[in-house]
Amino acid sequence: MLHPWLETELTAILAALTEPPAQSERECRAAWERWQAGLAIRFTLPERLPPLRMLLVLDNLRGHKTPALVLWLVEHGVMPLYTPLSGSWLNMAESIQRILVRRALAGETPTSPDDIIDWLEATARGWNADPTPFTWHGKRYLRRERSRRHHHALGGSGACARRPVHRRPTALDQWRRSRQLTH
Repeated sequence: MLHPWLETELTAILAALTEPPAQSERECRAAWERWQAGLAIRFTLPERLPPLRMLLVLDNLRGHKTPALVLWLVEHGVMPLYTPLSGSWLNMAESIQRILVRRALAGETPTSPDDIIDWLEATARGWNADPTPFTWHGKRYLRRERSRRHHHALGGSGACARRPVHRRPTALDQWRRSRQLTH
């Protein structure tokens, strides 16, 4: 599915950009391939490529990877890059983003997108001047660890018991025990 809203927004953004300098086909291809070099999953680049004008970072939703959307992006010089799956650093990045937005917009009434951009940039500059250190093993982690120690997993099902569940010895267990006693 091609996202009409995204197409409209990107068309407006691309129209506002300055035209890229003239490049040979080889230079265009090299620019596109450079951005695909470290990707785990690459899409096939078409034979003829326009100059690369923009990088667009998207999350890994299925709709963001449809051939129609990817082809439209490439035809307009936009390289789609996707956030990694299970990227633990994303959790921290989202935390910082929430904090910055909350600080920048608290009690304010923006009158234009430029107000929001200016306030976010000023807040980010303030954050960078005196950043808050984050730790991976904070209060939430400790709370979860305590909870894990008090719950006992039941056969990999995801269910837990409050006390250890003792399993009955199997014939193999009894045979092993008898061999240990004789040696």
